[in-house]
Amino acid sequence: MLVPDSSIKQTQHLPNARLSRLIQILFVAGLGSALLSSSVFSATAVALVIAGIWIMTQRLLAQQDWDRPKELRLLHFGFWFFAGVSLLAWAAGGFSYEALKQLDNHLRLLLFWPLVIAFTYAAIKPQTLLLGCALTALAASLSVVLGVLDGPATWGTLLQHRAGWGINAIVFGNLALLVAMMTLVGMLLAFRQGSRSLALLLALVALLGLAAAYLSQTRSNLLAFPLLALLLLPLVSRTTRWWLLAAALLLMTAAILGSQRFVQTLGDLSSGHMDLGLEYRLIMWQQAWQLFTANPWLGAGLTGYTEALQQGAATGALPAQLAQCCSGHAHNDMLHLLATRGIWGGLSGLFLILAPLILFARQIGHRHTPAAHLAVAGTMIPVAYLVFGLTEATLNRSLYLTTYLVLVSAFGATLYAEISRSHQRARQVRVSATIITKNEEAHIEACIRSARLVADEIIVLDSGSSDRTVEIARQYADIVEVTDWPGFGVQKQRALEKATGDWVLSIDADERITPALAREINHTLAAPDADAYKLPWAVTLYGTRLDFGRSGRAPLRLFRREGVRFSDALVHERILIPKSRTIKSLRGRLTHYTHRDFGHALEKSAKYAWLGSQQKYRKNKRTRWLLYPTFRGILTFIQVYFVRFGFLDGAVGYLVAVTYAQGSFNKYAGLWTLTRTSQKRDAV
Repeated sequence: MLVPDSSIKQTQHLPNARLSRLIQILFVAGLGSALLSSSVFSATAVALVIAGIWIMTQRLLAQQDWDRPKELRLLHFGFWFFAGVSLLAWAAGGFSYEALKQLDNHLRLLLFWPLVIAFTYAAIKPQTLLLGCALTALAASLSVVLGVLDGPATWGTLLQHRAGWGINAIVFGNLALLVAMMTLVGMLLAFRQGSRSLALLLALVALLGLAAAYLSQTRSNLLAFPLLALLLLPLVSRTTRWWLLAAALLLMTAAILGSQRFVQTLGDLSSGHMDLGLEYRLIMWQQAWQLFTANPWLGAGLTGYTEALQQGAATGALPAQLAQCCSGHAHNDMLHLLATRGIWGGLSGLFLILAPLILFARQIGHRHTPAAHLAVAGTMIPVAYLVFGLTEATLNRSLYLTTYLVLVSAFGATLYAEISRSHQRARQVRVSATIITKNEEAHIEACIRSARLVADEIIVLDSGSSDRTVEIARQYADIVEVTDWPGFGVQKQRALEKATGDWVLSIDADERITPALAREINHTLAAPDADAYKLPWAVTLYGTRLDFGRSGRAPLRLFRREGVRFSDALVHERILIPKSRTIKSLRGRLTHYTHRDFGHALEKSAKYAWLGSQQKYRKNKRTRWLLYPTFRGILTFIQVYFVRFGFLDGAVGYLVAVTYAQGSFNKYAGLWTLTRTSQKRDAV
């Protein structure tokens, strides 16, 4: 009988309604005021951070059994990495006061996690987030109106001025474009959900925001707009895509032809000339590159670029006007980071932009409509900043940074919470769970109980346990048999042959299906979109759940039974899926208790290493130099600890990386001993 979805839902503590509502109001009001008053926006961001810190100290999310997404931890590292590199550059530059004023902008990125906590606790809906963007777009158009009523422009001279008034025109134009395009995402979501009147209203607000962005006459918007428009395509039908592309092209053409500044820029470029702004940018970019090549590791310091530009202007090597208008930054994010913080600054900037870009973009095709729209809107944020940063230092201005911090934390927290909430359906197929055991008395009951959340039939094959494993298994499993031990691959194939379900869950005794993963599996199997699924590990050791390192892997565990078999490997067996079938990964975590204590870890590592040595030897693999096992051990440590971000798991992450490195060395050292023994025997 299929397990109803309601049977696996956890009882959770509901969030405080008043606090949740306050956080949502602060977000909408703060973001909506960003292009009218940056001070109000900063104040609301601080209030949100305070709320997040209070929630953390009271452990309110822990009371809700919050399954902390590892994607948000990765983003958290990106924000801290960027701020940490700036702090290092400040220290390397002698802790100067002038550099401290620049450092203040970057240190606010350390507040990413309290913001994530606040937004997660508030359980903000996608519609609320996109409403905040719509209010910001509306505020941008209101700013234009205020500039006419009480400012330098009139309705007849609007195109002779650059909108923004109290805010830098480039910053104003860039952010107005971004929130207007995100408002279009909200419009598409409202339309998909049947709210035609709301969709029409949001379309109007988006057009007003686009008009405000256009009136800023910011040229980088012409590069960003088509890319942001392309991101809308996955949200509309194929027929509508052509209309959307035509509308985007029409708007771009009208923007270019309707602006004297844009027309003049194009005319100058076509005649082989550049206006003063572009000419100065080339000089600044060259100066920044020279500083980087002279100081590639740590750069010239946070104020190094400013000092170099002012010195060049004073000596006549550079135009004197550059020191007055453009000494603050190099008008290019990457070049400025390289010049002032060296290669580490460049890496931190790339990570800060690319990590959210990749994580949001991966969810664009999500089958849950609100999640897909959130993913598109979230992807727009780093894409826009990537383009804006080509001609502007977005990562060096406070309003840019605060907006990026708030938007990424809000959309990141809401996206993954929405994905988790979307798992509501009950599966429509029969599932068999297979487990092989030997002396798993401490694990087998919990393993079977967790598997029962998604399986109708549970099969246990034991290979001669000397403890109570078989006795316990017979109380909870449907089929329990005792066999010999032919190796992992053959034993798992035996268990598979006894399964009768349409789908099979192959799980080890030291693994657990978490309630969140169970909901996702049942939801997915209500209408499978693949033939097999990988289940990401969450290794739990010494009281710590590991999200990275080797724990970051996702082994294949769930698959259609027909036509599938296991390889006959002694260790590290593989599930052989027919080539025509598709494999995808789920997000839920498969808890993995790899060993009981450190002694068990050493014992298990040695066992697997020796089995691996024998398996490689049987496949005619050889190693004649003991230096090679050493190299493989070092390479494994680098991969687990650095490449797979194992250092984010703290001290336990380091211990795990060393243990894996030792296991890798032992495996190839064992192969070396087998090779050497064979050579000696052949020589005799």
